[in-house]
Amino acid sequence: MIDTAALATVLSIYVVGVISPGPNFVAVAHAAVSSSRVNALATMAGIVTVSMFWASAAMLGVHIVFETFPWLALGMRVAGACYLVWYGVRLIMRARRELPVAGTAIGMSVPRAFARGVLTNIANPKAIAFFATIFASARPAQVTPPTLVAMVLGVAVVASTWYGFVALVLSHEGMAMVYRRKKAIVDRLCGGLIVALGVRQLVR
Repeated sequence: MIDTAALATVLSIYVVGVISPGPNFVAVAHAAVSSSRVNALATMAGIVTVSMFWASAAMLGVHIVFETFPWLALGMRVAGACYLVWYGVRLIMRARRELPVAGTAIGMSVPRAFARGVLTNIANPKAIAFFATIFASARPAQVTPPTLVAMVLGVAVVASTWYGFVALVLSHEGMAMVYRRKKAIVDRLCGGLIVALGVRQLVR
């Protein structure tokens, strides 16, 4: 049987974590306004895939690994933060580059958008820390297989709902038109936010 109380507790905590702004939100938002709705949803799919992986790892006890080998957690945090800084700087450096076709991002494709979502979430120190600590501590001592599956699927539903909403709203033609007019500003803002998030993780 599914432990509905444990499921509700874990998912309520995850809802708060997923809607708080971070690299994942910026990646989906930028894909939505700079590329297309399909690419924004592909970015979302990449993020959701990794979220399901982290949720599964948390349920199976990945926090024990990080507690036993703290250098591993530190290495992942530093590597992830460095990727975010690189990603943000790259956005800033390319901010003034014009789009070859209105509404189409430079070099963007669905597989690349999916990979961007995967890499952003894997490199997201906030996601790693959340699942390894808060999310893992919310689970009961004993988790039945049906409850485990329900928790992982619940994470997928919550993440898909939130990031899907962001992708659908921001990929509206009106938002795309604003982006085309203000591309340099939007790219610098998104890039700056991602760099700031990465730097914050490095100096914590």
